[in-house]
Amino acid sequence: MPFDCKHIRNFSIVAHIDHGKSTLADRLLEHTGTVEKRQLKEQMLDDMELERQRGITIKARAVRMEYRHKGELYELNLIDTPGHVDFQYEVSRSLACCEGAVLLVDAFQGVEAQTVANAYSAIAQDLTIVPVINKVDLTYARVDEVLEEMEQSLAIDPEEVIRASAKSGIGIEEVLEAIVERVPPPVGDPDKVLRAMVFDSLYDAYRGAITYIRILDGTVRKGQKIRFARQGTTHEVTELGQFVPQRRACEELRAGQVGYLVCNIKDVKQVHIGDTVTVPGDEAAEALPGYKPPQRMVYCGLYPSEGENFEELRDSLEKLAINDPSFEYSPESSDALGFGFRCGFLGLLHMEIIQQRLEKESDLDLVQTAPNVTYQVLTSSGETLEITNPQDVPDSGQIEEFRQPIVRTNFITPAEYIGPIMQLCTDRRGVYLKTEYLSPTRAMLCFDLPLAEVIYDLHDKLKSVTKGYGTMDYELQGYFPADLVRLDILVGGKKVDALSIICDRRDADRRGRAIVKKLRGEIDRHMFEVALQAAIGTRIIARETISALRKNVTAKCYGGDISRKKKLWAKQKEGKKRMKSIGSVDIPQKAFMAVLDTGQERT
Repeated sequence: MPFDCKHIRNFSIVAHIDHGKSTLADRLLEHTGTVEKRQLKEQMLDDMELERQRGITIKARAVRMEYRHKGELYELNLIDTPGHVDFQYEVSRSLACCEGAVLLVDAFQGVEAQTVANAYSAIAQDLTIVPVINKVDLTYARVDEVLEEMEQSLAIDPEEVIRASAKSGIGIEEVLEAIVERVPPPVGDPDKVLRAMVFDSLYDAYRGAITYIRILDGTVRKGQKIRFARQGTTHEVTELGQFVPQRRACEELRAGQVGYLVCNIKDVKQVHIGDTVTVPGDEAAEALPGYKPPQRMVYCGLYPSEGENFEELRDSLEKLAINDPSFEYSPESSDALGFGFRCGFLGLLHMEIIQQRLEKESDLDLVQTAPNVTYQVLTSSGETLEITNPQDVPDSGQIEEFRQPIVRTNFITPAEYIGPIMQLCTDRRGVYLKTEYLSPTRAMLCFDLPLAEVIYDLHDKLKSVTKGYGTMDYELQGYFPADLVRLDILVGGKKVDALSIICDRRDADRRGRAIVKKLRGEIDRHMFEVALQAAIGTRIIARETISALRKNVTAKCYGGDISRKKKLWAKQKEGKKRMKSIGSVDIPQKAFMAVLDTGQERT
């Protein structure tokens, strides 16, 4: 039976990573009878192999549940979201399709950086917040302290907070009741012209693009003609349905519901996330504003280790891009690595996940260059350039101003680690803004830091100085002038474009020395001497030498005149010289990542 709008609730679960979102989703599926107990497995909605291996949610997933409350049947649509800062874009897309959000906080770890960021995202989108404190049955739960933190940092009334344990099933009924009673029903008219928002999509090898939609107005039926407003293409709906949690076909979807469409779209470029689905012709509804395009923060080159796999890599990237629009790619070539792609990501974890998905799902062997962030250069002619590749930096004479991205970083930590965190940020040229106490023992520090310093190793260093208790979250503030240079690496006198990096001028000497030292250990010895140099423009700032493998050519000479030995040595030297001029140096994959490991001298 079709549900009317007042019996539908659309909500998502937002929380810091590891606070129990996926477990709570499992309990809700079990409690509402959506999934039978024998079919239930942990992380039910994390169906990507990589998600299950790493124990994290990467993709947002939708699922429909039915729940009877006070004799009336309700349709609950849960849109499960990731918790890691790199997947913030997935969270914002999911929240745009909901009227409410369950804000989950761990009863031991308390309010953490992503909790604050996700709560503010939900409040900014005018969602009703249902606060839940999870893991209350743990022996070391700090329920009262955490309630105080929630009140202090998020202005949540402790009386409204539901105490629950997703693992043991405590408070699940109360959570479902609160969703029905507190979250408002969607506003939409099933009799108006069709208007739906595309919030996700995925590519199926047999059926083409499967489009995930939230219907705002009107009704869509099987066999109906629909039009994608931004793309301007018209298609026939061959199948539609909902997720329970697997896809289940139905005859129609009405205003307020969440589901999927299959339209035999074989070209992956025809589906845009954030597009509006409406009817063709003059009575089409006007397009929705869609989503703010994601800002890619980290770029790196991906190259097939076997040059002939270039086309396979292109196809795999195309299919991944339809499923994950926050990632972009464009072809590029490198003298050292041949043809490949320059890819843009939201952060380092996002980059790692994409690379692993390509290697696993498409069975490709990849070579990846060291990641770098986006910079801006104002040239002397007044033009502003976006720099995603160190190779594109113009000569220093043409640069009027070099700008780097600055992020506002919030650290939440036990009070005794404030000193080490301040030291960590000061070493990375951070600007201190404020300290706020969430409770007598926990504080939130705020710093402005260069993004390049944040993405490489700040998270790892934070975990080590706070013994694992510190968490961080950041958002871009904009681009600000800085004294930056391009550091080139020369191997055997030839510049290796894939090893170039952009860094602060004050750091250049230290980083240059560290990189060539690291490369010396990574590159094997050759039959000729190999010089490793770091340079800024034409000025060499560091050098290491990999000595040649030498054969003992005088082994057969015993006794006799020394001139015979000298003759053989001279001949060998001549051969090495010729070999050096025509020989090429093999650079292993590990060497390209060595550029990253230079932060280890600085603690």
